[in-house]
Amino acid sequence: MEIYLVRHTTPSLSPGLIYGRMDVGLEDTFLSEFDVIKTKIPKNPDIIYSSPSTRCTILAQKIDPVFTIDNRLTELDFGDWEGATWDTVNEADLKIWMDDFVNAVVPGGESMQQMSVRVLTFWSALIRSTHEKVIVVTHGGVIRLILAHLRKVELDNAFDIKVGYGEVVALEFPSPGNY
Repeated sequence: MEIYLVRHTTPSLSPGLIYGRMDVGLEDTFLSEFDVIKTKIPKNPDIIYSSPSTRCTILAQKIDPVFTIDNRLTELDFGDWEGATWDTVNEADLKIWMDDFVNAVVPGGESMQQMSVRVLTFWSALIRSTHEKVIVVTHGGVIRLILAHLRKVELDNAFDIKVGYGEVVALEFPSPGNY
C-alpha cells in the first residue's frame, strides 16, 4: 500500500491569523505549487481523501474531480480563537494552552490530544483498507500527528516534525491491512 499525505498549498494569510478550521484563500502560487505536487503523486490513485476545508478540496479537485471528504482530516479546532490573531487572544488563556497544548482545550475548540484521537481513527481505518494507492489531502497538523504516531514521537514534540505547504509525504507499507 502506498499512501501520499499531501499538505494544502500556501494559504493567503494576514500575519498572526489563527485559522485552524477557518476557510482561507490560497496564494496565487497555487498552480505552480500544484505542478510540483503532481510530479510526486500517482496518476491513478485508488482513492483520494480530503479535509473539508476549501484549501484542501481545491487541491483534491485539481488532482481528480472524484474525491472523498472526511471530516476527521480537519485541522485543529481553535474554537473561539478562529479568525483572531495571536496577539489578541486573552493572555491567561493563551498561557494555559501554550503550557500544555497537548491536553488543554482551546475555548470552544479541541485539544491536540482530541485531534490526535480523531486523526488516528481515520488512519487506523485507512491502513486496514484494501486500497493500493491512496492520496490524502490535508493539513500540516494532521500530517504531523500521523508521522508522530508512526515515528513514536510524543505529541508535545509533534511540532518538531516540519511539513511545508504543498509537501508530499510518501509512505509505503508491505501490504494492505498488515500494518
